[in-house]
Amino acid sequence: MNTEQDILIQQARRQFLKTSGMGLGATALASLLPQNAHAKGHHQPRAKHVIFLFMAGAPSQVDLFDYKPNLEKHFRKPLPESISQGQRVTAMTRGKEQLVAPSMFKFQQAGSNGIWMSELLPHLSKAADDLCVIKSFNTNAINHDPAKTFVCTGSEIPGKASMGAWLSYGLGAINRDLPDFVVLTSAYWTGGTRNVQGLYSRLWGSGYLPSKHQGVAFQTSGDPVLFLSNPKGINATVRRRMLDAAKELNAKHFTEIGDNEIRTTIAQQEMAFRMQASVPELTDLSGEPKHVEEAYGPEVGKNGSFARNCLLARRMIERGVRFVKVFHRGWDHHSILPKQLPGQAFDIDQPVAALINDLKQRGLFDDTLIVLTGEFGRTVYGQGNLTMTDYGRDHHPRCFSGLLAGGGVQGGMTYGETDEFSYNVAENPVAIRDLHATMLHQLGIDHTRLSFPFQGLDQKLTGVEPARVIDEILV
Repeated sequence: MNTEQDILIQQARRQFLKTSGMGLGATALASLLPQNAHAKGHHQPRAKHVIFLFMAGAPSQVDLFDYKPNLEKHFRKPLPESISQGQRVTAMTRGKEQLVAPSMFKFQQAGSNGIWMSELLPHLSKAADDLCVIKSFNTNAINHDPAKTFVCTGSEIPGKASMGAWLSYGLGAINRDLPDFVVLTSAYWTGGTRNVQGLYSRLWGSGYLPSKHQGVAFQTSGDPVLFLSNPKGINATVRRRMLDAAKELNAKHFTEIGDNEIRTTIAQQEMAFRMQASVPELTDLSGEPKHVEEAYGPEVGKNGSFARNCLLARRMIERGVRFVKVFHRGWDHHSILPKQLPGQAFDIDQPVAALINDLKQRGLFDDTLIVLTGEFGRTVYGQGNLTMTDYGRDHHPRCFSGLLAGGGVQGGMTYGETDEFSYNVAENPVAIRDLHATMLHQLGIDHTRLSFPFQGLDQKLTGVEPARVIDEILV
């Protein structure tokens, strides 16, 4: 009779034969092929890259994109029940009057098709012919954490794979010396520091996907990536010998237990070694022409500013990074919105317009899908003192606005409409899953076919509920 130890040895031997005959053979074959040889997708892609500009905290669509000139006659009047329809509200609104607060900011028409834009966005207004303004985004989540998690991962439940991780898993790398998926967080913003929620690494995590697909967060001070520099007394030659020794031990460990995460460890250690040369060059802006830096605005010289991160995003796309996610916080304006929103808009207005023009001048705009959105919208009814110059707005998942540009999206258009109070979607609703499906489609992926088996289900970025590609906005 076999002992328990004999059985374990036989299982390990079978696992080794399986992985050495197939897994290691596949690894050897992959090493002979270009890094993106498998990145064919399901159909011809329209774009190769994504820059996702996430406005964490939720911008007010009523004050930026969704022009409602008739709201002034409803100032401080209760929101009609025919509009609110008993919909769910936050604890900050429950039991309180919902008094309408029209925007204090002026709007003007921009571009050849007369898109309405807030006076707070003068530079983006000049780029209106490159923008698709979607006014009919909607979501189920009414609080920040689940709403942000939903936009970033396709689920309100933490632990799922993020957008960039899905693209890395589905399409592979373009540049073997840089990560597929990079995250930039803005540590500096003009709009103030009130009601600023934290950001969590799970928003760019790999979830159940292999960990090599998770986003790499760049730092705003010190080494751009943690532990990028060698410790004192360690040079590149010594580091190489250390990695070779670790690789040999990890390879031996893999033959013993067959855990594919060990392969990931080996690959990531090699990537880290290559990044010691590629990342410092990437983040060194000294070679950028002065006029290019100036185009991104006066904040570009500040580490951690949104402007600098937009310029870095362009440099990453230029070098083959697949997915760049740029977070900008501080949009949660429950009070003194008129004082804080102009600073927030200042942070993003010129840099986003400059990013679009920079990509166009370098022939990268058509290959790069730019998305700008928050996790939900803001209510038309006010909070705080509620005067024409001092008001705030609560969370509002029923409708909100966002921008798309480049990557095969039509410019100079709006899509979707809201009712006269910017409270409900009146035409062409766009769910977050529709945005995800469209993003994948533009990169050559059928969202119904990109899946990963986990917990007995074929997990997908778009989940199990219906999702559609927004064909109407595509070229």
